[in-house]
Amino acid sequence: MRQNIIDKYNIPVPRYTSYPPANYFGTLGQTEYIEAVKLSNTDENRNLSFYFHMPFCRHLCHYCACNSYAMGNSAKVNEYIDALHKEIDLLLPHIDKDRRISQIHYGGGTPTAMPAQILKELNQHLLSHFGTIDKPEIAIECHPGYLTLNDWSSLVDAGFTRFSIGVQDFDEKVLKAVNRRPTLEPIEEIFALLHETEANINLDFLYGLPYQTVESFSSTIERAITLQPDRLVTFSYAHVPWLKKQQLILEKYGLPSVQTKETMFETSAQLLQKAGYVRVGMDHFVRPHDELYTALCQHRLHRNFQGYCTLRTTAQVYAFGVTGISQLSTAYAQNTKDIDEYISSVNDGILPIKKGYTLTAEQQLIRTAIDDLMCNYAVTLTPEQKAAVNFDTERLAEMQNDGIININENTIKMTEASSSLVRNVAALLDPLMQNTSKTFSKPI
Repeated sequence: MRQNIIDKYNIPVPRYTSYPPANYFGTLGQTEYIEAVKLSNTDENRNLSFYFHMPFCRHLCHYCACNSYAMGNSAKVNEYIDALHKEIDLLLPHIDKDRRISQIHYGGGTPTAMPAQILKELNQHLLSHFGTIDKPEIAIECHPGYLTLNDWSSLVDAGFTRFSIGVQDFDEKVLKAVNRRPTLEPIEEIFALLHETEANINLDFLYGLPYQTVESFSSTIERAITLQPDRLVTFSYAHVPWLKKQQLILEKYGLPSVQTKETMFETSAQLLQKAGYVRVGMDHFVRPHDELYTALCQHRLHRNFQGYCTLRTTAQVYAFGVTGISQLSTAYAQNTKDIDEYISSVNDGILPIKKGYTLTAEQQLIRTAIDDLMCNYAVTLTPEQKAAVNFDTERLAEMQNDGIININENTIKMTEASSSLVRNVAALLDPLMQNTSKTFSKPI
């Protein structure tokens, strides 16, 4: 991509993991949330996806923008786990019992900072109330810096079928700068153990960190390719120190330029595609037999706060724990970010909803259009969608002249060279982005 185009369009825009984005959420109470949950029982896709937020970490990485807390008080951790079970019991009476679980997903924080037995009991709590679809996905985000081979075996025993391993980089100089421990056990031995169980393995990497170069990050991706993970994700580091002050620490080491970040990604994508991986969305690379690629080909790919997924597994998400966001057909509902408030609320028999958003019928149309664009790099707008979105003919024509999109009547399609700017095109369709005062990260 030309430097002048990068400079022109590398401006803050939403990530669109939801529409409207989370920083538009306002007041939403328990009553409104319960109404949305009951309404979700009537949705065409009745599969259940549950999300657990585990906010605790053994130590905090400097780059992290998640809602995380350093582990210290074991009594507080135990209170939190007890509260998760109580929150499950508060929510389940409002969900039809004939619905089936398609996914259970753990994020954080560091879910694997918890003993595997605790995670197993949470899984069993849900599975004791509902049946499952064929091959449900029980997924967990893993920090490999603390897990022994016995720990990995215990996670398998706890029922997990997908492991997202947060390597971030194989270069220990990079990891030291961002305060992240390298993999405790040889990564090859971890793969050998998990492959014996037929588990699916994702590897997650982060580019745009101190000391990373195009050459060093390419070496990391080349090593990852030799492991043959089922999926590999290359996340762009979002530098938002106004939200997370600890990110300022990274500035003393220096961060790669925008052009270097773009070249890191493009070079990595070329290496992965040469190795037989296919690109899904902005940052996922999967094998051709992967369910994500099948969903992409069938226009059934979906996107939520956990990343790219399929409508089969994650059409609607019910979240537990601090800062967890439930993503339902008509509303979003976010739990409180304060651990003490969370525990107190559920102990009092109150769902810990702090804020959220109820979508109008028009916004549901916009959400579908933006989701299609973000997932498929193309969208054909229905007349109703075209009336709902901000279809700015003049600015869309400017993007076409700049080689970012092609427009054919009601169809907008990203050009291959400019796919990293898909967020910019989505923002152009978004009526909420007109004269907004919200702050966002840059796409590159």
